[in-house]
Amino acid sequence: MSEKGHPEHHRDISGGWFRAGSFGVSDGLVTNVSLILGFAGAHPSHEVVRLAGLSGLVAGSFSMALGELLSMRAQKELFEYEIKVEREALANDPEEEQAELKAIFVGRGIDEELSTRLAADLMRDPDLALRTHAREELGIDPSAVGSPTTAALSSLTAFAVGAFIPLLPWLLTSSGNQVWWSTGLAGVASLAIGGLIGWFTRRGLVRWALLQTTLTGIAAFITFGVGRLVGAG
Repeated sequence: MSEKGHPEHHRDISGGWFRAGSFGVSDGLVTNVSLILGFAGAHPSHEVVRLAGLSGLVAGSFSMALGELLSMRAQKELFEYEIKVEREALANDPEEEQAELKAIFVGRGIDEELSTRLAADLMRDPDLALRTHAREELGIDPSAVGSPTTAALSSLTAFAVGAFIPLLPWLLTSSGNQVWWSTGLAGVASLAIGGLIGWFTRRGLVRWALLQTTLTGIAAFITFGVGRLVGAG
């Protein structure tokens, strides 16, 4: 309950969408602004930098989506297998599983008599017993193992959005000021992305905005410097 007596409101953060989305848009921005400025630092033609930025956007988006899909699918199947093992153990040896629950509760500092009653009560409901065992022994919730497809689509979309921001000047103009426009847009986007993450996590809007911008700037500065040193030749 909240301080005013109203039920607490919790946002739905299961399914992996927030991690995939926040990581994707941040990665897309940092990767592509660094790639674009790295190429631009070598003073190639406008078309070369634009092609590099487009390639970075497309390749990075699909790489992120594929990596997220495969890694989360592997994790989901591993969770499902371990849950299956636990379900079979509950069906084949309920007394041993009840004793395990009691031991877990006692280990958490609960009175032994109360631990015995809690374990017995939980074992009367197979679904509740499974969820409790999975959380206590495996650290997972059988009903919230995440969706690989949702995470993959979130990653692909978010990376593409982040990567598109520093690429935009190279698509719209060839005035010669694209480096400054890319840098400026990336800086503003970094502040916005970091601030949004800080607002959503309630861990400090300004702190996250400055952190995101600083790290993005460091990556872009280093790759631009490498491009200048290596040169188009």
